[in-house]
Amino acid sequence: MMEAKYILATANPGKIKEMRGILSELDIEIVTRDDLSIDIDIEETGTTFRENSLIKAEAICKLSGLPAIADDSGLVVDALNGEPGVDSSSYGGLGLTDDERYNYLLKRMDNKEQRKARFVCTIVCVFPSGDSITAVGEISGSITTTPSGTNGFGYDPVFKPDGHEVTMAQLTANEKNRISHRGAALREFVDLLKSYRAGKEI
Repeated sequence: MMEAKYILATANPGKIKEMRGILSELDIEIVTRDDLSIDIDIEETGTTFRENSLIKAEAICKLSGLPAIADDSGLVVDALNGEPGVDSSSYGGLGLTDDERYNYLLKRMDNKEQRKARFVCTIVCVFPSGDSITAVGEISGSITTTPSGTNGFGYDPVFKPDGHEVTMAQLTANEKNRISHRGAALREFVDLLKSYRAGKEI
């Protein structure tokens, strides 16, 4: 039988909440690094979202002995030649708060008419067997000139999804999950994992 317990490689509370919400439809137990007292800083040396996801999933899978689900996501801004991209969580310098980070982004966007951007999320699950599953989700939108909203995290207050008049941080959790890059990637991941598990059942 397939493993029924999986570990999330992220330590980000916001991501954990979102991922647990969507993965709840699967008949699996989700644990976190805190649950298993895994305290480690994983150096993300990849140049793509998938490479960084794979690095994190492989490390946590090895430490826990469990299938590990990792995601790497970020904001890609056209006018900044794709920045912050894979550096989204450290953009502007290490140790900044979310507020400081998105305000740094807004300063970089001063006087730029082109404000198109997209959120990208890649999710990788690595199994102790060495198998892996990869899912990708994206959402297009634009960078606002001022932050709005208190829901969500990261760059949500300055990203307005296409087809909406509010930022990601002004949407409810359910609304965000329906349209977000992580929601799209997780839904694809759920389908892929169901197929993978069905193929491995004895």
